[in-house]
Amino acid sequence: MNAIVQLHDLGQRLWLDNITRELLTSGTLERYISELGVTGLTSNPTIFDKAIQHGDAYDGAIRDQARAGKSGEALFFELALADLTRAADLLRPLHDATGGVDGWVSLEVSPLLADDTTGTIEAALQLHAQAQRPNLFIKIPGTRAGISAVEETIFAGVPVNVTLLFSREHYLAAAEAYMRGIERRLAAGLDPAVGCVASLFVSRWDVAVRNEVPGALRNRLGIAIAHRTYRAYRELLASTRWQTLADAGARPQRLLWASTGTKDPEAPDTLYLEALAAPDTINTVPEKTLLAFAEHGKVGGALPADGGDAEALLAEFTQAGVDVDALAERLQHEGVHAFANSWHDLIDRIAAKAETLTDGGQT
Repeated sequence: MNAIVQLHDLGQRLWLDNITRELLTSGTLERYISELGVTGLTSNPTIFDKAIQHGDAYDGAIRDQARAGKSGEALFFELALADLTRAADLLRPLHDATGGVDGWVSLEVSPLLADDTTGTIEAALQLHAQAQRPNLFIKIPGTRAGISAVEETIFAGVPVNVTLLFSREHYLAAAEAYMRGIERRLAAGLDPAVGCVASLFVSRWDVAVRNEVPGALRNRLGIAIAHRTYRAYRELLASTRWQTLADAGARPQRLLWASTGTKDPEAPDTLYLEALAAPDTINTVPEKTLLAFAEHGKVGGALPADGGDAEALLAEFTQAGVDVDALAERLQHEGVHAFANSWHDLIDRIAAKAETLTDGGQT
């Protein structure tokens, strides 16, 4: 717990990268908020697929929604919103106490919309209106179509978590879209205080090159990319353009470290938490990683604002044959594809359960 307090004092917030109905009904999430310093929560199709696959916590709700005529994506979003609005309510006191800085939950639009700007905007506005919670982010992927949707969604006043970012360039595109949306709101005489975070995925870099680089470079690429991106983040916050927006009442689009559970069994289980301690950032972590960090995590120094030795380290990866720019695009494409696969599995799983629960004689 001391390490969590140190992170908080440093200016970093911990979010939980998980949601299940049992997490809510058992009081576990409430305990994580009160005892482990969790100030937010993220979800994605894979998380919901696993939550519904394992156990029967959702069976009653699936049966009731199916009998009410809901199916497919509409049924899923009823389940997801029931969980996330409840989580949002648990975090609402924190959200209010911090003026909207903390206390957020995130719900992703269908990953099948990753290349559909118009569809993404429509879905984002609909889901946020349906949730009726001020502390709900709508997750939009940082694809080319998604970035265009981010600007329009921010302009519409809907808070956004820009997800599936894998590089400094991806982050800067997300930041540009956010600032354009805020600038348009100011020009239209609208409130510029619209929440937004930019989620940079970290560990997938190291998984991708695990068998392609020397042992001395293992589990170092994701951290180097994060360091490079953090430098760009700090430079943007110091820019005249951003200061003008901040003076007008805009909120910073905080940088969020995502995919920070350790994938290599030979590496420390708190690797990415300890390496990415930085002011004005968020780290969203799996439940297992959160508990490990609370038990034996350590906080050294803060991540250097200038990115430290990131560029020198990235040069070593280039020498080892890693094309960082090409890999960033590949990882984003694979991320969209993986979430789409989870989405199909999720919808199929819900449909199968609905059929069994409504036609199989269960009550």
